[in-house]
Amino acid sequence: MAVTSLAPPWVILRQAFRSVAASSQLRTNHKTLITNLSTLASFPLRHPALRRCHVAEAIRGDVDFLLKGVGDQAVAKEVKQILEMARRAASRREVLHTDFLTPPIVKESVSVLGKFVDVKIVSQGGYPEAERCRISIGHPDVLTSDPDIVAALSITGDFGFQPCSHGDFLGAILGTGISREKLGDILIQEEKGAQVLIVPELVDFV
Repeated sequence: MAVTSLAPPWVILRQAFRSVAASSQLRTNHKTLITNLSTLASFPLRHPALRRCHVAEAIRGDVDFLLKGVGDQAVAKEVKQILEMARRAASRREVLHTDFLTPPIVKESVSVLGKFVDVKIVSQGGYPEAERCRISIGHPDVLTSDPDIVAALSITGDFGFQPCSHGDFLGAILGTGISREKLGDILIQEEKGAQVLIVPELVDFV
């Protein structure tokens, strides 16, 4: 893709996204797009100081007690919603997935959900050091493998003359109407562009 050195960053990004949307790469299996980012992060789910119980039993009790150690009220609100998701997943024996979550929400959710015997969780962001992650929640009998819930988009172009920052890429993507919760980490590759981790169902939308 040819880009003049005088074009501002947002013009370069707009042209790059048009190129990405037209590329046949996005029609391929998104596993191949992730390439070396396919190793998924997981977290230990044991809490030795507390008795493990059923999630429905805990929610019928004092939910605020479960969230006692969560200092940030905004984080506590998000974790409370994930607790309700866990109750549904356990009772219906199905697997549910969150959108991409911030590191504090992931940390607190993993800590709280690890107290339940009838809930298994898998946290993944596309690569081991990912900051923004999605959590899959299900009954242990149902959630038997790591769900395929993270895809990657390669945004390429000639960014040598007009380097783009993380904020430039993020702003351009959000400008398409995609919400932040549908996006994971954005990995800048200098003048080559970036790889954007995203929910698989939006790969063809960008």
